Amino acid sequence: MIQIIADTTCGIPVEKLKAQGIYVLPQIIIFGETTYHDDYELDTQTFMEKLLASKELPKTAAPPPTLYAPIYESILSAGDIALVIAPSQKLSGTFRSASVAAEEFHSEDIHIIDTKSIAGGLGSMVLQAKQWADEGMDIHSLLRNLESMMARERVYFMVDTLDYLYKGGRIGGASRLIGSMLQIKPILTFVDGQIEPFDKVRTAHQALANIVEMVIEICKGNPDAHLTISHGGAEPQAKLLAAELQDKLDLPDIPILTCPPAIVVHAGPGVISTSCFVKPN
Repeated sequence: MIQIIADTTCGIPVEKLKAQGIYVLPQIIIFGETTYHDDYELDTQTFMEKLLASKELPKTAAPPPTLYAPIYESILSAGDIALVIAPSQKLSGTFRSASVAAEEFHSEDIHIIDTKSIAGGLGSMVLQAKQWADEGMDIHSLLRNLESMMARERVYFMVDTLDYLYKGGRIGGASRLIGSMLQIKPILTFVDGQIEPFDKVRTAHQALANIVEMVIEICKGNPDAHLTISHGGAEPQAKLLAAELQDKLDLPDIPILTCPPAIVVHAGPGVISTSCFVKPN
């Protein structure tokens, strides 16, 4: 059997992941000399309060290899296959930590995939992989299907300021927008797992309107869209966005996920994003 291993950057509540039999590891948040696991020691609301009160930007670290090793050992001892579904290597050290831990086992039954994604899209891939595994899909087919999802994902997001991405070293190609934020509101995206500018408009209202149009174009008549909305400290805006998209796409529900502290550290309070997947060819 294939056992799925995720981490908190997927944005799915830890309790939901564990209830489905998915292993979930915490990202590490570092305020000065104090470290927190963001799965149970530091929720997003508490983190936001500490972030806004802190004079220095906290640091983050991926789950260390020592947290992966006992999970691998348990899975392999049961004769199962381990599949780590990791966030983009360009945004997180999670893939590397999982890989370092796997080296000591010398096993072909440990698979680690860099999804080139994070937050809602990563969460969609984790949940879909679990469904495929429960249906009895073999590991090679499952990996091919995940690679197809990765290629089809479209992410559009907004931040209140580029400062957090810049200071945290996650800004990618969006660095060329530094200095123009007073005049524009950029819509950002992922290209090969890195943050890049997608479009520039004058106001946040116009940016959200453009995102709505793009999401509708992708999701209309698309049962495999896996649309999600993620936010960090922008719940009212996320709910309004979800309501508008539900109405225009005639959907009963759109998952609204809260970005974990490890994402808000780098995106900043006020981040709001959508993830969806274009139809397979």
